[in-house]
Amino acid sequence: MAGKLETLQMMIDKKAVAVVRGSSVEEAEMVAEGSLKGGISILEITYTVPGASSLISSLIKNHPDKAVVGAGTVLDEVTARIAILAGAAFIVSPSFNKETALLCNRYSIPYIPGCYTVKEVIEALEYGSDIIKIFPGNTVSPSFISTINGPVPQAKLMPSGGVNAENAKEWINKGAAAISIGSSLYKSTVEEVEAEARKVTESIQGIK
Repeated sequence: MAGKLETLQMMIDKKAVAVVRGSSVEEAEMVAEGSLKGGISILEITYTVPGASSLISSLIKNHPDKAVVGAGTVLDEVTARIAILAGAAFIVSPSFNKETALLCNRYSIPYIPGCYTVKEVIEALEYGSDIIKIFPGNTVSPSFISTINGPVPQAKLMPSGGVNAENAKEWINKGAAAISIGSSLYKSTVEEVEAEARKVTESIQGIK
């Protein structure tokens, strides 16, 4: 598994993170495989997926050189520890949780909490979050990123919710360090997921 700094750098370099959900492990695995085929190599397996820990472990085993696999929808430090033991390279939460932040710092795992205000962003920074998720992103515009970065330029922000191939480039151009792609990837077949993931990767290709 990549170290903390390497994982963070890959997220910033690759820019796109696929949020993998599904009503079954098979459906989630299909989304993950399609995302990888479409060029999104950073996968966030949410703990709303039945058997999420097993899926994290199997994806790491089956794609050791291709995928960076983390855990999402982690609500507490207990779930975070379970995910880390399964091999998760990073932990994502819908909101900031102090105990989860401390645990991730203890094990040198990136913690990416969901924040919505400058106060929340600053608190997350104080507890060591190197990338902070702006959630829900579909309730704000891409300029929200540059607005927060005005008073807090050191914050590396990643919008999640409502981000897709059509607006991905705008989010990054407004200062997003990375983008989180979810609902637009939820298709019926692996080929459809691959096609959508490829649209995302092509739309942000070459952006530094």
